[in-house]
Amino acid sequence: MTEVEVLELLVSPAHRLAGRPADGPAPGPRDERVTRVEVRDGLGLVGDRYYARPAHRNAAVTMMAAEHLPPGADLRHTRRNVLLRGVDIDAYLGSTISLDCGTGPVVFVVKRPARPCAWMDVTIGPGAQRALRGRGGVRCTPVSDGVLTVGPAVFRVVAGPDAA
Repeated sequence: MTEVEVLELLVSPAHRLAGRPADGPAPGPRDERVTRVEVRDGLGLVGDRYYARPAHRNAAVTMMAAEHLPPGADLRHTRRNVLLRGVDIDAYLGSTISLDCGTGPVVFVVKRPARPCAWMDVTIGPGAQRALRGRGGVRCTPVSDGVLTVGPAVFRVVAGPDAA
């Protein structure tokens, strides 16, 4: 069990980083960050562009460690869903983890890396894609229903190589 902080949550109804990075992001809401989000088992984050999409069910939620985010950047730049401080989430590939923001644990299977793409050089700045290699976050499958909120949380490894 580790005390962590959920710094930001992003729920984006549209895929804004599509096409060629040189063309810039697609128009959309100025800020898609929220303070609370509902998570659904096997479906993702309610209201997000990948919610209940069959092609994305095994990677519907992306998490990133704040310690790896370049200064001045936030979830609007990386298009990840959950920004955590206090845990190197990239180290938990293949594990089942839980986050409890005070409303009960929400369980996720950490499936694969969320590899940074060329868009990072546009949204964050030149060299960001290279700097985030191996530290761009992870793609997860939610395996329980629940709620995530910005603020303090408890991180626990439920199953996997580092399970207690």
